[in-house]
Amino acid sequence: MTITLAACQYKIELIESFDAYAVHLTALVELAVSQGAELLLLPEYAGLVLTGLLPEAERGDLHQSIAGIQPLIPDWMKLCEGLARKHRITFQPGTMPILDPDGQYRNRATLFGPDGLIGHQDKQIMTRFEREHWNIAAGVDGLRAFDTPLGRLGILICYDNEFPMLGRKLAELGVELVLAPSCTDTLAGSFRVRIGAQARALENQYAVLSAPTAGDAPWSPALDENKGRAALYVPSDYGMPPSGIFAESESDDVQETSWLVTKIDLAHVARLRTEGQVAIRRDWPEQFR
Repeated sequence: MTITLAACQYKIELIESFDAYAVHLTALVELAVSQGAELLLLPEYAGLVLTGLLPEAERGDLHQSIAGIQPLIPDWMKLCEGLARKHRITFQPGTMPILDPDGQYRNRATLFGPDGLIGHQDKQIMTRFEREHWNIAAGVDGLRAFDTPLGRLGILICYDNEFPMLGRKLAELGVELVLAPSCTDTLAGSFRVRIGAQARALENQYAVLSAPTAGDAPWSPALDENKGRAALYVPSDYGMPPSGIFAESESDDVQETSWLVTKIDLAHVARLRTEGQVAIRRDWPEQFR
């Protein structure tokens, strides 16, 4: 079954009311849907656009900003779920720092489907910035697989893509497509995520869809600079691009939001596990002998 995927290279804009944000997100979703998208992915920390609704001093403080948006999260969830239901899409609207009952903030990706909330995935391994400066805690529930109308999905958030065992775990859970929302402020960071995502696609013989933040947002202490490309990565094998890059946006350094929309039949990727030139997923245990 051929499906249409949309990954957003997402400009962090200053939006100062929830009504304006709802108009913004609705228009963005409708643009991708008008191009036939059935699955939409926004980047890591896309939800931090909501910090623009806070007073200037509060949104400009690294810690007060994430505390200040917590009361807005139920309305954000309702908006995202409503868009998924209305358009009959699978929708991962990026991540959001969520305050858990144990008093820890976690970087959470929530997944919605045509019938509403499907579940969530927390980032597993925190960057130095998240751990040492922002006090964002690692997820405690491990990796999950999500059954959707488009197949079984997994989520690796940004830095998580750089760890082979996390990608392997999703393969063992039967995932066909990995969603990789990311947020990087340098070209080096964007290449680390890109190289990691391509390696996970190669090692596990599945597809990885990546969506990054974009542009400059001097008003946000967390998202002031953003670089990265939206892309769909696949194994380098029969019927796939030799580079492993199935589709990719044109530049890492843009100042406007854009969608990368592409079609793929995930059954063609799955077939490589048994009929490809190599059998990396099958042969994985060989390295531990």
